Parts: sequence; C-alpha cells; structure tokens
Amino acid sequence: MMPLLGAILAGCGGGAKNDTFDLSVSPAPVTQARSLKGRQLLVAEPTALKALDSENIVVRLSNSEVQYLANSQWSDRLPRMVQSKLVEAFQDTGRLGGVGRPGQGLAIDYQVVTDIRAFEVDTKNNVANIEISVQLLNDRNGTVRAQDVFRASARVSGTGNANFVKALDSAFAAASREIVAWTLKAL
Repeated sequence: MMPLLGAILAGCGGGAKNDTFDLSVSPAPVTQARSLKGRQLLVAEPTALKALDSENIVVRLSNSEVQYLANSQWSDRLPRMVQSKLVEAFQDTGRLGGVGRPGQGLAIDYQVVTDIRAFEVDTKNNVANIEISVQLLNDRNGTVRAQDVFRASARVSGTGNANFVKALDSAFAAASREIVAWTLKAL
C-alpha cells in the first residue's frame, strides 16, 4: 500500500510524469430514417462518486477495495470526458438539430442526464467494466421521457497500463454506442 501511495503522491509535486489517456468515440449505427433535425439536445455533465470524479483511473481489487492506476491519468476529470465524448457521438450522427453542453445557449428540447456508476478495471476478473445510468428529460415540462442503465465490459488483453485503458476505452465505446442509439430511438 505504501509504494502505491508514494507513486500517487509523487504525481502531485510536479516531478513525476504520468501517462495521460483519452477516450475515443465510436460512431453509433443509425438505423432510423426519421429526421430529428428539429430537436436540440443538451448533454449535462455526469454525476459520479468522488472515486470516479477525478483524473484518476480506477482499479478495483475486490468488492470493497479500489485503488488508482499508478503513473496514469485521464486527460481531464472523468465526468467531463464522458460528457464531451457523448456530445461528440451525438453530433457525429448528424441526426439532431443541435447538441451541446450547459451554457452554450441552445434552446433545448431534451436533456441527457447521466450518472457514472462504474468505470473501472476489475483486476480479479481481468475485465474493464462500465455502468452508466441515463435519463432522457423533456426540458419543456420536466418529465422523464425514458431511463435505462447501460453496462459494457471488455476483456483486458495483456498487462500494463495501456492495456487496462484500452479495455476501458473499448467498454466505453460499446456503452456510448448503445446510449446514443437508445436516445435517438426514444426521441
């Protein structure tokens, strides 16, 4: 525990250099022909427990023990990255009239409200797990149009930090594709 704590704390002083990772966007297959060009969508920043609400990459050692991947970090706080990648994924479909974040001045019709429940590498089972709860909220009247929980997993191939992050990226790509397709269908 002490060497890991030392490695984590070393990153705070500016002397240690951490490998920095980003998430990729995987285009969602568009199966509907119905146009949604008249609809504007806001993607709120996801909520998450403190363990996930940082630049640290979570590694689950057991049901009750988590640590952070040594010498590695996300390129931003995880909720901001997930928000940014979801905005990008919705925009890439070309199906909506507008997609944005709070403060961008959109006259929005719907909000995608998310909660990151899991975004971790399970070292016991050698798998990356993602779980994101999603609500589609009608911004005009405040009602929830639809809600669901999206889960995705990806096997970790090999060892090392880059392979852990590659599995997380793969699981997130699968979950984000499902979230985008589900949202477009629900609209």
